[in-house]
Amino acid sequence: MLGSKPCPHCGNDVVLYRNPVPTVDIVIYDPCKGVVLIERNNPPLGWALPGGFVDYGETLEHAAVREAKEETSLDVVLTGLVGVFSMPCRDDRQHTISITYSAIARNPQGLKAGDDAGGARFFQLDDLPELVFDHSDILNEFSVKVLSLQASASIGSSTEQV
Repeated sequence: MLGSKPCPHCGNDVVLYRNPVPTVDIVIYDPCKGVVLIERNNPPLGWALPGGFVDYGETLEHAAVREAKEETSLDVVLTGLVGVFSMPCRDDRQHTISITYSAIARNPQGLKAGDDAGGARFFQLDDLPELVFDHSDILNEFSVKVLSLQASASIGSSTEQV
């Protein structure tokens, strides 16, 4: 709790709370090219997943598609939920909660840094640079899901041949 202030409508005291801030991150994945990372122009500097803050009145899904476009110039289709990441120390600036989506790019050849990104490129999952925030944890979670899906598909195709 941060305290209270008078309500502008009725004058009664309203309690003010300090809450975590919702954010989205997007794992844009191409099986041949890898995942898209952006090089941040703003602190903390370094490579990161595309993402950002959810605007008031905006859905999480819209925020993910918007942030992907702003930071990578890519039009994306969300393909699933990677997970929710909420460690209070995941962002040194403030307590954020990241709702992370997986996505595919409609136009992967159009990858170009935009907005507050100094660079954008594809990286193979087994050859990633050092990442800021908890994005290594997010990509580890994503990798486990991708490998699990690939293993399931492989098992399914091998049983069909029997």
